[in-house]
Amino acid sequence: MHPFNFYLQLGFEHISNLAGYDHILFLIVLCAVYRIQQWKNILILVTAFTIGHSVTLALASLDIFTIPSNIIRFLIPTTILITALSNVISKNGNPVEKTGKMGKNYAMALFFGFIHGMDFSNYFKALLMESASIFTPLLGFNLGIELGQLLVVFFIVGVAFLFLNVIKVRHRDWTVFISGAAAGLSLVSMLENKFW
Repeated sequence: MHPFNFYLQLGFEHISNLAGYDHILFLIVLCAVYRIQQWKNILILVTAFTIGHSVTLALASLDIFTIPSNIIRFLIPTTILITALSNVISKNGNPVEKTGKMGKNYAMALFFGFIHGMDFSNYFKALLMESASIFTPLLGFNLGIELGQLLVVFFIVGVAFLFLNVIKVRHRDWTVFISGAAAGLSLVSMLENKFW
């Protein structure tokens, strides 16, 4: 069995690898409606995504639940599109002011984490080989994912701070621009990965 550090690094690289831009794009669109002052909400949101990712990864690794990879490759950009549309249709482009809306955002991040977790499950399962326990690999992998996501989110929020507070772009314009770009990329990816 590989050591804990191996899985920690694997998780970190999985989320921060530019070749797998879909997870980064999801994080970008997920954070598009937030300001740096809302960092606690962002941390909770990212953690909800990681929890969803972890649950599905565990279920798939134990052969309890699997979805064919061609469907997953279609569903991941679909999660990006839905998040982008949710950002744009939200009143005033800032859906995070109301507590009820934050609960919806957490539930959405958790649910979409389930889908994104399936993307890596086959490779992760192969790495486990015949390990009696998946606890240590899963813990290391998911801590690595969380660290990678926090790094990506720190960068995203830093760029948003620059545009919103220094360049003085209106928050609504920022949200619509980021969400629109993400929606366009996700539509292309959905068409490339359609499973029918």
